[in-house]
Amino acid sequence: MRYPLVAAFAAALSIGLAAPVAAQETDADWVAPQTPWGHPDLQGVWDQTTGTPLERAADASDREFLSEEEAAERERRRFAAFDAPPRAGSPGNYGSQWRDGSRNALTRTSLIVDPPEGRIPALTPAGERRAAENAARRRDHPADSWTDRNLWERCITRGTPRVPNNYNSNILLLQTPDAVVMLNEMINETRVVPLDGRPHVAAGVRLWNGDSRGRWEGDTLVVETTNFSDKQVFRGLPVDGLTLVERFTRTGPDSIDYEMTLSDPTTYTRNWTVVLPMIANGGGMFEYACHEGNYGMEGILAGHRAEERAGQ
Repeated sequence: MRYPLVAAFAAALSIGLAAPVAAQETDADWVAPQTPWGHPDLQGVWDQTTGTPLERAADASDREFLSEEEAAERERRRFAAFDAPPRAGSPGNYGSQWRDGSRNALTRTSLIVDPPEGRIPALTPAGERRAAENAARRRDHPADSWTDRNLWERCITRGTPRVPNNYNSNILLLQTPDAVVMLNEMINETRVVPLDGRPHVAAGVRLWNGDSRGRWEGDTLVVETTNFSDKQVFRGLPVDGLTLVERFTRTGPDSIDYEMTLSDPTTYTRNWTVVLPMIANGGGMFEYACHEGNYGMEGILAGHRAEERAGQ
């Protein structure tokens, strides 16, 4: 199968606000397809777009789910915020016409399902120290050079783990008997996950998206990733101590349940788990035309030089 590559913004412009709909019910007689070599078939382009926040809002209390009406209103507010006037000193951002509506119909109050309160666990003392140091560095050195900007902004990597963005949140899964290939549309970066039981690379080898190893547990693909670079961050914190376990389970002709568990005892006081269904995209992948040294970076650095000259 060929997947057309066209300008990413063309796709964004063709997508309007999509109100949440009820989650697809799987036919009780549905049988998951298999590859010719007998593995569950996860292949295709899958969309993770959602308006559900990673963490549960304070006003949701202990509720795990919203009503359909409440979820639709949350989506309406989310899109209205994209078109709000920029804050003082900001040049603005992409408006709602550039954003995707929620595709996976989540009525959850958070993507985090464990801890049960739906929020990221407390940091360890070491995690708090690193968070404070990182915040101070971002405050005091926002753009001394391009290396002060994050890797996504520099078009190097969006990172692993990741939660959906408001556009281009598609993933292409391809399979062979010995590996699974995961191509994220965002920054067009690829992970090749061996299934042959080989050990992880040596501890001193550090990679942007970590070192992934996969296995099948029944109909579920389990991917364990370690050896992240300390220059890679998630939610503002380095992930060099992280072990990430992802689970992919085909649940219907157009749906996959995706779950990831983050374990980093140097940073968090406990493990935590995110669930996020993915639905069939029904289309192709699009070019994410991002490159290091982009015009945005030039503007950021020039703007900070102007702030320095003004004594700000």
